[in-house]
Amino acid sequence: MTMTETPVTAHAHNPGFLALIEEAKTRVRTCSIEEFIAKLQAGERFVLVDTREESEWAAGHLPSAHHLSKGIIERDVETAIPDKSTPIVTYCGGGFRSVLASDNLQKMGYTNVISLDGGWRGWNERGLPVVTPEAK
Repeated sequence: MTMTETPVTAHAHNPGFLALIEEAKTRVRTCSIEEFIAKLQAGERFVLVDTREESEWAAGHLPSAHHLSKGIIERDVETAIPDKSTPIVTYCGGGFRSVLASDNLQKMGYTNVISLDGGWRGWNERGLPVVTPEAK
């Protein structure tokens, strides 16, 4: 990037990255925030995995989520979730990194993985409950 170019923002993604996401989406099941809420209300059991960076997790996350960032999920998931038939829902900031993580989990043999479309931003836009750091 030259000094005159505009840096990429959270909502402007490069075409190669978007192509990678679209290709992964051909293999990964996704669910909307509303479908996810319906799963919660129906009492479905699953492991909710936040794939965002540590700093994003520390700033706030969905209730009952476990943190396995995109940078380490493939390395640590078999220890954290040894049963590869365990239902897993992944999420990230907007639904892109979680698709990539879900795709890799499936390649590792996990058979019941869903990526939450809309992720953290979609959850917050609806004013749904979150876990935030305690005020000091």
